[in-house]
Amino acid sequence: MKNVYDFTVKTRKGENISLGDYKDKVLLIVNTATGCGFTPHYEPLEAMYRDLRDKGFEILDFPCNQFANQAPGSDDEIQSFCKLKFGTEFPQFAKIDVNGETADPLFAFLAAEKPFEGFGKGIKNAALNKFADMNNKKFGDKAYIKWNFTKFLIGRDGTVLARFEPTDDMADVRKAVEQLLG
Repeated sequence: MKNVYDFTVKTRKGENISLGDYKDKVLLIVNTATGCGFTPHYEPLEAMYRDLRDKGFEILDFPCNQFANQAPGSDDEIQSFCKLKFGTEFPQFAKIDVNGETADPLFAFLAAEKPFEGFGKGIKNAALNKFADMNNKKFGDKAYIKWNFTKFLIGRDGTVLARFEPTDDMADVRKAVEQLLG
């Protein structure tokens, strides 16, 4: 059975890296954007990373510009913004597509393992759902990820255990990570 360790991704410098390098760690794989209303998620993500990385936790950040052009900068500009504004230290990879014919195979796999189940209830969530549907219409059945800051929780064995939408409470994400770390 395939797991995340079977994938190779590109670093910000364009080098290939096997996700097998993260074997035996708890991973949180996130597609991000610097100009999104959810960009403040970088703050609790970085806090979680600082608090838990010594226990075998890694966050893998994949910038994506497919959602209303909210990550238009170069890989270096995006990294500089994240370091200056949020002090991020977790690994940030090359900007990718997460939807459509050019979707990174990792994200197609993640979404197949844990498909979208909705943004939750409430007016803000309904509004995001409508906006995401309009944005993702062009991707048809290859609209794997609905918006920026979708997070996938990966167990130490490389299996996809959970999917968190950007509307999910970051405290719930942290709780799930801490439970896996023991």
